[in-house]
Amino acid sequence: MRAVPRSTGLPASAPDVKGWCPGAHTPMMSGDGLVVRVRPWLGELSTTQALGLAGLAQTYGTGVLELTSRANVQVRGIAEEDHGRVLDVLDALELLDESAAAEHVRNIILTPYRAQSDAFDHEAMAAALMAGLLRPDYAALPSKFGFVIDAQDQRHLQGISGDIRIERGSSGVLVRLDGKAEGWSVANVDEATELALTLVSWFLASGGVGSDGRGRMARHLENGAVPPLPDTPSVTPFETAKRRQEGMAQDGAIVALAFGQLSAAALTALADAAGEEPLRITPHRTVFVPNATTVPAHPDLILEPNDPLLRVTACPGAPGCSQASVPTRGLARRLAGHVPIDRHLHVSGCAKGCAKSVACDYTLVGRGGTFDLVEHGAAWDEATRTGLSPDDALALIED
Repeated sequence: MRAVPRSTGLPASAPDVKGWCPGAHTPMMSGDGLVVRVRPWLGELSTTQALGLAGLAQTYGTGVLELTSRANVQVRGIAEEDHGRVLDVLDALELLDESAAAEHVRNIILTPYRAQSDAFDHEAMAAALMAGLLRPDYAALPSKFGFVIDAQDQRHLQGISGDIRIERGSSGVLVRLDGKAEGWSVANVDEATELALTLVSWFLASGGVGSDGRGRMARHLENGAVPPLPDTPSVTPFETAKRRQEGMAQDGAIVALAFGQLSAAALTALADAAGEEPLRITPHRTVFVPNATTVPAHPDLILEPNDPLLRVTACPGAPGCSQASVPTRGLARRLAGHVPIDRHLHVSGCAKGCAKSVACDYTLVGRGGTFDLVEHGAAWDEATRTGLSPDDALALIED
């Protein structure tokens, strides 16, 4: 059976697509309790904050934390009656926005590899943008509408979702809309902020948000919307850098995690090793530790780019997710060593495909307690095999 594309709705038998992301003020209920998403300012965790989050996960959650593709950190398994206490802890750690409204619009991702010597101040840009987004008339922005600040000589976040992007080209800094190859040149942080907010206002006023509260810039442009600016975008951003691999580098360490997941103990070890340096959470579900020369040995921490566990992606699955009909991560671990080095496997508990929203070489999709196999597609695409057991899946992957 072919899943109906997301753009036209899902069949009645499909899992419920909520269309919004959890936060700290607005957690989402799942099969193992509340999912509380923490949005570290600038994507950074100080040693104190990292240790505090580790303790919070052990005290109130499952003891495991998850990194997201928005450079956020999730704590799972929070009991409803403990949510207020969790907010108190986050507030004390300075990891809590002043309100749900502020949290809702703070979808800003900075390149984790920014350096203080950059001609463009990424952190000042994020602060200016956030100050502007707190205006009440921006409250209608969809929760998935986001910003990417990646204004260096090479872009590291091109594959990361962002509706308005601040980048760099041969003529300097530019502001670019997702879905367009070129952007508008700006002179400094103030001009970039003013233009970005002008484009946000236009997006809202021109019908970028649908009746369901959802909306993305690329889709709005595809539907024929044209920004009312005197100049057409004409500045091309710099080339995309090759994705940085896990391991030690001259400017620090890039630490990967199986399924973007680490235990409280692993986070504690990483924070202790970082010392004065912050942990930078990347949207690739890795952790960058600037200037690190060593990383503690821990089974959760991966420094080898060819580790088989990096060839598989898996969501929490059943019973952690109420919409999944199958366990996922145990099977993903079992299959990892059988995935060829140049291939990728996605194990999804349902047809939503939350863990990876792009096509993979192999995608196993849970449906009614068994798996369907999608080849060279995403979780909602047409399956080539259905009703598979885990052993069946292993045999197919090995072939």
